[in-house]
Amino acid sequence: MFEEFRCSVCHRTIKMKTRYDLPVYDSNTGFAICKDCIRNINNFLDDQENEERESSKKDLQKSLADLLVKNKPHIIKAYLDEFIIEQDRAKKILSVAAYNHYKRMKYDMEHDEKGADEIEKSNVIIMGPTGCGKTALLSHLSKLLDIPFAVTDASSLTEAGFVGSDVEVAVRNLYYAAGKDIEKAEHGIIYLDEFDKIARKSGENNSITADPGHEGVQQSLLKMLEGSVVEFTARGQRKHPEAPTIKLNTKNILFIVGGAFVGIDKIIAKRLKKGDINIGFGAEVAAKDDDSKFDELIHQVRPEDLMKYGIIPEIIGRLPVICTLETLDEDALLRILTEPKNAPVKQYEKLLAMDNVKLEFEESALRAVAKLAIERKTGARSLKGIIEDTMLDVMFDIPKSDTPRKVIVTEDCITGEGKPKIVELDEVDLKKVA
Repeated sequence: MFEEFRCSVCHRTIKMKTRYDLPVYDSNTGFAICKDCIRNINNFLDDQENEERESSKKDLQKSLADLLVKNKPHIIKAYLDEFIIEQDRAKKILSVAAYNHYKRMKYDMEHDEKGADEIEKSNVIIMGPTGCGKTALLSHLSKLLDIPFAVTDASSLTEAGFVGSDVEVAVRNLYYAAGKDIEKAEHGIIYLDEFDKIARKSGENNSITADPGHEGVQQSLLKMLEGSVVEFTARGQRKHPEAPTIKLNTKNILFIVGGAFVGIDKIIAKRLKKGDINIGFGAEVAAKDDDSKFDELIHQVRPEDLMKYGIIPEIIGRLPVICTLETLDEDALLRILTEPKNAPVKQYEKLLAMDNVKLEFEESALRAVAKLAIERKTGARSLKGIIEDTMLDVMFDIPKSDTPRKVIVTEDCITGEGKPKIVELDEVDLKKVA
């Protein structure tokens, strides 16, 4: 004898031959749903998700089209010129790389049918000495393009199973930089800083010992760089069966890896000397100072040099664009102090102007700051710190009075042999010098 139930949705009478004829039934309330209604609900939800996905795709296509029109390579470089001094070659490479990356995304969206030819992703490896502007370049680039940008320290990454961060942390950082918006994160930029620190210790020779912070990490990064679905936990804990995970496709994420690659100039010089000894290349380089020698060599880096340094060939194949930066000399550091929109001197001028004070640096003082940064071998990174040390006492005492004043910083202030001069002004004088 068959039991009969009425579906609460379509109100049809269901004769139950097996327990599967009525998948949902609550004996307490009498609520029941038949298989056909469940199937219709599932189809409705699927259609709705597809519509939302298509709508999101069209919005993204439109935003990409606008992005490409407004941010052609020469426009991107002009914007970077406002913040970054010199490094013209690196700015051109990154401008073209970013522009081509978004052209590729637009092409893939317009030709997403199966079997369509794809334009391969061109990830970038960027190398240059400490404080030459690698991170600053990428940070300003991301602001212009208005896309998520996340920096991850590659030296903190370890192979799965070892103490440290898994490689998925780079994608998780981008996910949070995008405000937990997966669609937005899947079109962002990931910068792996200190990438040279994960070069395998044995260089191009394989090591038989465990290398949790080096070759194993490079192997773990392979699929992520090429484009794959990365699964990670929202809170950053280790993955286990019970932990909820988030999936993010890295196919359209632009990866840029960078580092100082200390010592790679010696590898390049050795290769060039071996190949070009007949034309006296070695003698010419030896006659130059260290900085100019490094700048000349770094621009001639090849994939085989990176292999000798300890980057595995598979990784190098996924980083086809090599971007190199030069050492910043004294004149370049002097310009960095005053010319960019966010120059350190301009920042302190604005801070003191809020206390009714005019700040003035003598040229000899600025040159002393640049020389001190060169002595410390930290490049532009230490410029603001040097000025901060000099201005500490002034910024502590200035707010004690509202009297209009002028602060003059001399060379002796930078070398520690004197203190900034403070001159009182009346309102008229302050407006004249402002």
